[in-house]
Amino acid sequence: MDLKLTGKTALVTGSTAGIGLAIAQRLAAEGVDVAISGRSQDKLDAAAAIVAEAAANGGKVRPVLADPATAQGAEALIAAVPAADILVNNLGIYEAKPFTEITDADWHHFFEVNVVSGARLARHYFPQMLASGWGRVIFIASESALVIPGEMIHYGMTKTAQLAIARGLAEQTRGTGVTVNSVLPGPTRSEGIVEFIRSVVDNKDAPEADREAEFFARMRPLSLIRRLIEADEIAAQVALLASPLGAITNGAAIRVEGGIVPTIA
Repeated sequence: MDLKLTGKTALVTGSTAGIGLAIAQRLAAEGVDVAISGRSQDKLDAAAAIVAEAAANGGKVRPVLADPATAQGAEALIAAVPAADILVNNLGIYEAKPFTEITDADWHHFFEVNVVSGARLARHYFPQMLASGWGRVIFIASESALVIPGEMIHYGMTKTAQLAIARGLAEQTRGTGVTVNSVLPGPTRSEGIVEFIRSVVDNKDAPEADREAEFFARMRPLSLIRRLIEADEIAAQVALLASPLGAITNGAAIRVEGGIVPTIA
């Protein structure tokens, strides 16, 4: 399917691995000029090579060494990429930690990285999109925004906050060609999630498949697919939302979590 994205420009944060990298690849394959960001030059260079290999229809990749979780990093990223048709706020962190051990510093750090980083960038790019009459802002949230995990409440809080920002921005797009949406992935395969699962299951020395099975049986029992999601499965949903073909979806929280969130009438 032609998503009619050739010639568009995109900025994807947290894009040196996992979901962010898969999104950058998918957009590049659709002919989008993609800017990716990261904090490690080596990882950034490796990711840029992967995205460049996926690029089609003249799409280009631009790696930017910057961390929008800081005000200075956001300024550097905006200076390098002053305009974009599509903003994908994917940067995020997570960890398992008992509630009583979450410090004030933890709360502030998670909010700064997961919430404020995206707000900073939207503050710059969203008005440009409204002025031009077309644009896409997509927040990569989580099913944890709706089903708050007891083992990482501080993470769930930030994901719920992302939904609030996205919906509030969407309310300002009435009658324009701009949309703002959130995407809510479930547990998605990456190096980080594999280690996270190891940290929370009982049998940490079991084979990876057995640890994954225990995780879903004990900690995510509502999952209908009972497996980790692949990053390119999330990327496909994001690419559709980012495209002109996704124009009627606005102000939505799109669930791509494998059925963890039950339907509420």
